[in-house]
Amino acid sequence: MNIFSIASPDATPQARLASEARDWLILLTSGRATVADARALRQWCGQSPEHAQAFEQAKALWHGLQPATAALQAPRHFGRRALLGGAIAASAAFLLIRATVPGGVSGLGADYITEVGEQRRVELAEGVSLELNTQTRLSRRPLADGGQGLELLSGEIEVQGRSAQVVSVQAGAGWISAARARFNIRYTDHSVCATCLEGVVQVEVQGQRFRLEPGMQLTYDPGQVGIPERVDVSAAVAWREQVLVFNDATLASVIDEINRYRPGMLLLLNRELAQRKVQARFRLDQLAGVALLIRDAYGAKCTELPGGVVVLS
Repeated sequence: MNIFSIASPDATPQARLASEARDWLILLTSGRATVADARALRQWCGQSPEHAQAFEQAKALWHGLQPATAALQAPRHFGRRALLGGAIAASAAFLLIRATVPGGVSGLGADYITEVGEQRRVELAEGVSLELNTQTRLSRRPLADGGQGLELLSGEIEVQGRSAQVVSVQAGAGWISAARARFNIRYTDHSVCATCLEGVVQVEVQGQRFRLEPGMQLTYDPGQVGIPERVDVSAAVAWREQVLVFNDATLASVIDEINRYRPGMLLLLNRELAQRKVQARFRLDQLAGVALLIRDAYGAKCTELPGGVVVLS
């Protein structure tokens, strides 16, 4: 995905990097940046020392303009665009039409929606309830046999079926179905993870059919389908207890997960720290201060930007 404004063909390489760095900065502080954007920026900064330096210079420019920005009474994003000039104005205009709603354009019309940090319970039918995790888009979908199904466009749900009614959920290229069962489905970054908690769950994907019993999990994405594995399901369902659990996860993946729940964005640009393995447990009500915990635990440098964005380097 190309987010960059078009630079002059006569621009020097340094000027092009500076323009791209400013575009990244306006995206981050727009309130529309996604976890995928954070990963892409890490990759961009990691291309060369010059890329990383250009982003550091863009941050310095931003902080130098903060006193002037504070003096303006116009909406914050228009003030930033005016101060940072034409190159940023071009990227900001792009952001006004950029579709960053989870689930893409189809997510805009979802029947059930949760925003960042929000969780919601839905009584779907008698004996069938749903728990929706943060940033979830879920829609009703009629089935070929006349029944009612669901489509998980993005995010995470727990389905609790206490009746003989079969609940069928489409996630990506697969269907997850069960009656009198409890199961969790997560669909993020084009990858689906289905976990059976109680009862028996059937998964159909790419012409294959799998049976999941309690404690079993199956993942698939457009490129491959895994095999059912027995797992410790406590981490998969910890969100139901307002907790995030990480076992031997990289710090980069920990931050990506935290960003699903926390307004703004944590951005880790230190490539060495990004690969550090982490054993951690966070309550969701602790996430506002998690950047300081990472700073103190790993010695990372923290730079705060508008909109709840914190750059860790």
